[in-house]
Amino acid sequence: MSTLDKYDIILLKRRVRIMAFDGIVTKKVVDELQNLINYKIDKIYQPNKNTIVLGLYGNFTNIALLACISSNNYRIHITTKNIKNPQIAPSFCMLLRKHILGYKVKKIYTKALERIVFIDLENSENPNKTQNKTLVIELMSKHSNIILLDKNGIIIESIRHTSTEEKAQRDIYPTARYFEPIKNKLNFLEVKNFEEFYLNLKLEDEGDILEAISQKYNGISFINLIEVMKQFENKNDYSSNKAIAHKSYDVITDILNRKHLEIKKISKKNGISKDYCLSLNVKSNKSFSLNFSLDDFYFEKENNETFTDYRNTLLNLILSILKKYEKRLVNIDEKLTECNNMDKYKLYGELITANLYKIPNYNIDKISLENYYNNNELIEIPLDKKYSPQYNAKRFFKKYSKLKNASEIVDKQKKETIEEINYIESTIYELENCKNNDDVQEVYNEIVENEIFQSYFEKKKTKLKKNKKPSKKTSNKFSKFNPIKYIIEEYTIYVGRNNKENDYLTNKFARKDDLWFHTKDIHGSHVILKTNPNEKIPESIIYDAAKLAVEHSKAKNSSNVPVDYCKVCYVKRIPGNKPGLVIYTNNKTIYI
Repeated sequence: MSTLDKYDIILLKRRVRIMAFDGIVTKKVVDELQNLINYKIDKIYQPNKNTIVLGLYGNFTNIALLACISSNNYRIHITTKNIKNPQIAPSFCMLLRKHILGYKVKKIYTKALERIVFIDLENSENPNKTQNKTLVIELMSKHSNIILLDKNGIIIESIRHTSTEEKAQRDIYPTARYFEPIKNKLNFLEVKNFEEFYLNLKLEDEGDILEAISQKYNGISFINLIEVMKQFENKNDYSSNKAIAHKSYDVITDILNRKHLEIKKISKKNGISKDYCLSLNVKSNKSFSLNFSLDDFYFEKENNETFTDYRNTLLNLILSILKKYEKRLVNIDEKLTECNNMDKYKLYGELITANLYKIPNYNIDKISLENYYNNNELIEIPLDKKYSPQYNAKRFFKKYSKLKNASEIVDKQKKETIEEINYIESTIYELENCKNNDDVQEVYNEIVENEIFQSYFEKKKTKLKKNKKPSKKTSNKFSKFNPIKYIIEEYTIYVGRNNKENDYLTNKFARKDDLWFHTKDIHGSHVILKTNPNEKIPESIIYDAAKLAVEHSKAKNSSNVPVDYCKVCYVKRIPGNKPGLVIYTNNKTIYI
């Protein structure tokens, strides 16, 4: 195993696989941003509490510069993505519009590979009174901030306020003087040669050389250093710590001297899942090649995080409702067990009534009587000694009558509860198969209209955004119908993505002669095979359609799965039933 392969295992144990926005990346991004000098700020947006977007105009071109201080996704780069902005701008956004709208970018720079970007701004519309301000973007994980300074370095405002009185390292609030964070590491840019670089490490033993470099020198990420070194020539020539240090020095120097960098996706290797890293093999010569690749990387990352959070929030909601209904089913089963014993109470009452003449009329807690229904065998009957035997018999008859009436009600309740549990489980299956936010939103739109979930939404506030209820004129229309479509040997097959789409696909979209497929007694999607009247469908196509029904069901990883299929005309939806639930007849079964 090579030295760098060992580092792969270290990263895997730490569960760290994502490229880091370190000081080197910050400097290379800022190097590309030098093209924005003299661009004018003509728009300012704040899409969320952590992000500022500056709309810049220059050289007959509009460019958007994004700065984000999220603890997980802090960065600065050019963006080409459409970002949704709130209708009412936040207060910090309004302040920036007041102070720097119309200003020109005069200088963009960093210091000592720090993750701090300074943007010097100037307004020279009045030649006699030039105004200068500085926008500082600090990219330091949970301590990230965006700060506006006046020409004297006094803070005008910042997104986040801190105070030394609250045990913070610095005062960051209006009217305070701005001080840069304390530097505890060495500046690689000041190192003159490798000997000085290695001497500064002060290695006393055969420790972890790459981690020592990361801890000693500012702005050099342990993760990025490992991934980039793998792309360097002679990457297996690491006979000693000094050799590794020399190669690291060459790698860092090479990166800092390169004009163009990008981010590339790393493929899986030896079962270890990787993500992204800096790429040295850049084919593009675009002015903002690193900025654009960062834009794509973080856009995908944030979309995936948003999707995961949204789906998990909705999933937790559904699971809590499912737990409630499963508990209800347990209580119903306990009640049914009691109802199954109702004839026992009738027998107790009859035997006591028939033998009243020989039962002592005083307080007793049990009595043994002959059961004339079972060859006069003795049966022990418990009594409540607070009451007379006659009143005990009356209580047994009353309990029998109550359980007899309850039995019919509880049977109906059990059937309804099982149906509701099946429906809830089907929504869980839908969520597990969602691919993006739109798919999750479709599931949300479905459950928010269902009585099972309505009480939850009324009582508790959730992070989920409620959609406006459709008007009565459009309530029966399926506004967004986009089933999965397959074409096999000129035959078209449609697969529903959720219960509402299954419902529409089978009951509205499909013709009576089309074939309907569904896994037998297993949650899954409705599958429709489009046919022509009186057409004989090849067995191979029926098999392929049934296979799709299995692939889009909870049994997709199982074998020998039964799939029912029939003509759509034999599939019926019960009025008032849950979406996607149907009954069918004249079906055949095929095993996949």
